[in-house]
Amino acid sequence: MAIKSYKDLIVWQKSVELCVEVYKVTESYPNSELYGLTLQTRKSAVSVPSNIAEGQKRGHKAEYIQFLQVSFGSGAELETQLLIANKIGYLSSKDYKRLTTVLDEVMKMLSGLLRSLK
Repeated sequence: MAIKSYKDLIVWQKSVELCVEVYKVTESYPNSELYGLTLQTRKSAVSVPSNIAEGQKRGHKAEYIQFLQVSFGSGAELETQLLIANKIGYLSSKDYKRLTTVLDEVMKMLSGLLRSLK
């Protein structure tokens, strides 16, 4: 099946699901973190599917690769922020494991997509 839209990409679909879950778990972060770790974590999570979508819609392979690399970088940021939240007790070990398992999947798919385009 040919990819007609970013919405057809499983990596985009999974990263949207991950983003929704990140929003849900960060609801329980302290109010004092609203403009700190909560905001940064959400921005990183939103950046992953957003850059996949924007890159695919640009229509040029080089730009697509560039946006996928930004998405990959945002995934690394998200991984770091989830680890920090877990270590300071804002994110339970169960939620941390669940989210990082999905994030690892997304990162592997992004890596594969990047390899296929290069």
